[in-house]
Amino acid sequence: MFDPNNFPKPSQIASNGVELEVFEAGQENAGKPIVLCHGWPEHAFSWRHQMAAFADAGYHVIVPNQRGYGNSSRPTKVTDYDIEHLTGDLVGLLDHYGYKDATFVGHDWGAMVVWSLALLHPNRASKLINLSLPYQERGETPWIEFMEQALGSDYYFVHFNRKPGVADAVLKENTFQFLRNLYRKNVPSMAPEAGMAMIKLAQAEVPLGEPIMSDDELAVLVSSFESTGFTGSIHWYRNLDRNWNLLADANPIIQHPTLMIYGDRDVIPPSLNLKEFVPNVESVNLDCGHWIQQEKPEETNAVILKWLEQQD
Repeated sequence: MFDPNNFPKPSQIASNGVELEVFEAGQENAGKPIVLCHGWPEHAFSWRHQMAAFADAGYHVIVPNQRGYGNSSRPTKVTDYDIEHLTGDLVGLLDHYGYKDATFVGHDWGAMVVWSLALLHPNRASKLINLSLPYQERGETPWIEFMEQALGSDYYFVHFNRKPGVADAVLKENTFQFLRNLYRKNVPSMAPEAGMAMIKLAQAEVPLGEPIMSDDELAVLVSSFESTGFTGSIHWYRNLDRNWNLLADANPIIQHPTLMIYGDRDVIPPSLNLKEFVPNVESVNLDCGHWIQQEKPEETNAVILKWLEQQD
């Protein structure tokens, strides 16, 4: 297991009107920037197994805690977490370092931000690598409205929007229990119909499956969310329909060279029409669940570095 004491010390960087807590590895002037974007409820620490490997391969590795997380800014206004703000933060990071573009890597919600960055700021991304969450077709119905029709009002995406503050309080009150129960592998499949999935996880006294990290690693995440709470990060969900509107005029086809990594045991299924929207994509499956880069760090690193080498 990784020693948390070996994780780099962060810097506070001004970007897009907020401050981001940023962890780095490799040389700033290496000319090969790669930005790693975490998901929910994660932290820059979720990329702990990738940073040294990518730096050793010659990359300047930039890993922000995105707004709402860690010691990054946590605005109180819900709309300050829409996709224009989240992608703007990443553009601001590139401007800070003087980079024209970079390779962007996203997991879970971080993948949604990376996909959207390619739509809203296509010239700032050179290559895309996304884990777990494939490109989400915009469709004719706003996303939360669609999920409510398909999965019901108790589905956690919908619940976060329709009953603001309820999940925030439950998760905050049960931070350790929630994160301990969430970060597991080899868990029996949990269908989306499970409804109040996150609240149920926070209230479950006995975790399922096996832990994907040591107690010391888990303590890093628990300490962070005990300090910040979950509201800022949940506000990302509360902007999904706003994001649907903000992306209305974007060209939905992403032409960037793209690597998509799926976990065979993930509850998020592979996309059936990814090539339609991302024609230059290569897809790879790993034998793991949702927390791909933490469950299979060596395999993830090997797949990513091999693919990047093929693009050069």
